[in-house]
Amino acid sequence: MTPFQFSSGDLIADRRADYAEGLLAAGEAAAAADLYVQALEIAPQWIAGWYRLGEIRADHGLDGAEAALDRALQLDPADPFGAALRRDLLRGQPLADTMPSAFVEALFDQYAGNFDHALVETLEYRAPQLLRGGLVGPFARALDLGCGTGLMGAELRALAGHLEGWDISAEMLREAEAKQIYDRLEKADLGRLDLPTARWDLITAADVFIYLGALEQIVGWVARALAPDGVFAFTVELSDDAPVVLRESRRYAHSEAYIRDLLEQAGFAAQITRASLRMDRGAAITGLVVQATPGASGLRRQSDGEDMALA
Repeated sequence: MTPFQFSSGDLIADRRADYAEGLLAAGEAAAAADLYVQALEIAPQWIAGWYRLGEIRADHGLDGAEAALDRALQLDPADPFGAALRRDLLRGQPLADTMPSAFVEALFDQYAGNFDHALVETLEYRAPQLLRGGLVGPFARALDLGCGTGLMGAELRALAGHLEGWDISAEMLREAEAKQIYDRLEKADLGRLDLPTARWDLITAADVFIYLGALEQIVGWVARALAPDGVFAFTVELSDDAPVVLRESRRYAHSEAYIRDLLEQAGFAAQITRASLRMDRGAAITGLVVQATPGASGLRRQSDGEDMALA
């Protein structure tokens, strides 16, 4: 992870943290951790510093990583740095079935300005094109969940009469607004959506559910928000074993069986294919490209979807 640029509020503590990052770059992890400890003695309420200390200790097999991450969580239970996820990965027993909203928001606020370049040119990101390839429009009303900077929206614009984009990151929405793709943009936490008051003919989520984890609630919400003849299209990273697994990348992967069962319970019929979504650290990330439509059993869809949405 990129070293934090957030100041502790104390010049001396910040200077020691800067020296620590220099030592770390030179391969002196233990000395870097010691300097962070000194910085935190000066600024004990520095949440980013506690997280960074825990990260350095975890990455280099040093003692005290969990304690530092626990301290970051104690200082801010909203967990904007994802300390709980890092701690769970360290333990090898992830406990959270979803990511802290504050962490997802901070992550994408930080990367908004470089997001398109990083994904498209560096990581060969293909999810929007893969989803677009399976869609046949037009769609009167389309909703792009987790729209980000508008990469999916650019693929949908020609298909949609009215196109909305929702995202948790204000900075991502700012980038999307500049492209003038969407008819409406809204800041929304997909993990805490209100019951829908409108219906959409198309709902998409390109590489969004990797930051949600358990998908029962969002799939239930979509079951209520989608028009009877609508389409629900999304991608997930593929897990070959556990239904939902948190990877070292701090992204969730989902098994095909879990996705199929979840959609069936919500009353959807689904077409699922496997494809490479993007590159990561030189390796292709295999994912599922899903296109789901309301199934024949309307009563089952209405009942199961509502129960899931209200869970």
